[in-house]
Amino acid sequence: MNAIPPSSAAAPATPAPIAAAPAAAPVATAARSDIRNKIIFGLSVIGILAGLISAYYFGIERKAQPPVFKPVSSPYETAIYANGIIESEQPGGSNINIYPEVSGLVTRVLVHEGQRVTAGMPLLAIDDTVQRANVAQLRAQADAALALLNELKAQPRRETLAIAAAQVELTESNLKVARDQYDKRRASFDIDPKSISKDVLDTAENGLKQAAAALDVARRQYELTKAGAWSYDILNQEKLHESLRQSQQAAQTLLMKFTLKAQADGVVLAVNASPGSYVSSLGAFDAYSQGQLPLVVMGAPQDYLAVRCYVDEILVSRLPTADHIRAQMSIRGTEAKVPLEFVRVQPYVSPKLQLSNQRQEKVDLRVLPVIFRFQKKNLDTVYPGQLVDVFIGQQ
Repeated sequence: MNAIPPSSAAAPATPAPIAAAPAAAPVATAARSDIRNKIIFGLSVIGILAGLISAYYFGIERKAQPPVFKPVSSPYETAIYANGIIESEQPGGSNINIYPEVSGLVTRVLVHEGQRVTAGMPLLAIDDTVQRANVAQLRAQADAALALLNELKAQPRRETLAIAAAQVELTESNLKVARDQYDKRRASFDIDPKSISKDVLDTAENGLKQAAAALDVARRQYELTKAGAWSYDILNQEKLHESLRQSQQAAQTLLMKFTLKAQADGVVLAVNASPGSYVSSLGAFDAYSQGQLPLVVMGAPQDYLAVRCYVDEILVSRLPTADHIRAQMSIRGTEAKVPLEFVRVQPYVSPKLQLSNQRQEKVDLRVLPVIFRFQKKNLDTVYPGQLVDVFIGQQ
């Protein structure tokens, strides 16, 4: 009799795969953890190496670059430092700012920057078409008034006087005719009152009186014509002519102002207008600064230049007297040092607007302008408007 195998003998074949799964999960987790640790270790090593390299690189001592120019220093044991600006040498003021007295369009610019000019030399021309017409009109009116004045002074005209004399002769003849007619009628009436009517006699008498009056008028007219123009008429015409002549002269003077001219010998520093631009008595509009600028800026002949220094008000008391003052100028960007000659002190402490051009300062810093000068010989790269450092000492 065959025995049937127990069910427990065949059961292990099915649960075998189920028992293998829990053993594979810890292996995979351990592998991933090992890879993560290796990555962290590698990054740590890289960070340590980067830190060492950075520490070495930034720890290298570098030599400082030499200065472009030697810093300014005082040449005196005790000195006052001041900011300064180079200007053209003028008896008063810094530069010659030329503004037009009329408005119009610029037609010609006759000079350029850096050009030396003499007094009276034309610099710039403004359109004067309308003003030229005004001058021509006033000149014609003055000429007409002068012609009428000469006419009055030339009276009496010979032809006019001859006409007046002829009128006198005519009235004399008329008077003679009227008298003869009256005498005849009067004689007839005296002989026979009935020979002529009283009305005819009266008409003849009235005609005689009218002829006598006409003769008197003609003689007076002749005397008036012979006397010439009345002195008051001549005086009135003289004043009218003088008024028109003065108006013409004023218009001519105004016409000359349409051409700007140099008022002194010097050098053109700046020209702020070009042909076609509009200018007025306020100057020319600058599109960059949004302000009005003078048409032409001129400086004096630049054999000598001036330096206007601004000494802080707290240092004014330490300023040496005029007999013992000395100064030296350092030109920025160079090692050039130029001795200065004292000129004068502008005795007016003012806000420090000259250098910053700030109309509204938060701090009211006031300075005293002190003016020096120096010879420009061998200093071709020094120009008006340049800022410099000045040390003021005492002899």
